[in-house]
Amino acid sequence: MSYAEAILPEFDQEMATTRRVLERLPNDKLNWKPHPKSNTIGWNANHLAEIPGWVENVLTEPGFDFAPVDGEPYATPTLANCEAILELFDGNVVEARRAIQRFDETKLNEPWSLYEAGATVMTLPRGAVMRTWVFSHMVHHRAILTVSYRLNDIPVPAIYGPSADEPE
Repeated sequence: MSYAEAILPEFDQEMATTRRVLERLPNDKLNWKPHPKSNTIGWNANHLAEIPGWVENVLTEPGFDFAPVDGEPYATPTLANCEAILELFDGNVVEARRAIQRFDETKLNEPWSLYEAGATVMTLPRGAVMRTWVFSHMVHHRAILTVSYRLNDIPVPAIYGPSADEPE
């Protein structure tokens, strides 16, 4: 079984679930946050929309510097409504899926590094980066977003089973 055959069913399921969560994004609550130290609903939604956009870099480049010495630092998008966030997410999912389908799986265990101003923050095999910095990272921020929904009486979709709002 190829890497694409093994990972795409999970990828498709997680992306569909994340889209269902993003579809409930309340435009009037994008600046709401549960605590002063927390990010806003809008920031978490934009972050969820950008994460699939990292897949091609993880699978094709040796690493990524999010604050290059001679360049602009990476910034999470700041889209201001649900429609724009869904559009970004959908485009990133399409591109990520294509990157997974084209991926040369002989490179799965090659190291990939995250840098800040040229200094190594972490280095892991590409496969581990996909699991932790794409899949697990997305699940983490999706959970934060659903808790924010609950605190604002926004129905939470079923994710890995029923929710109080979608019992079946």
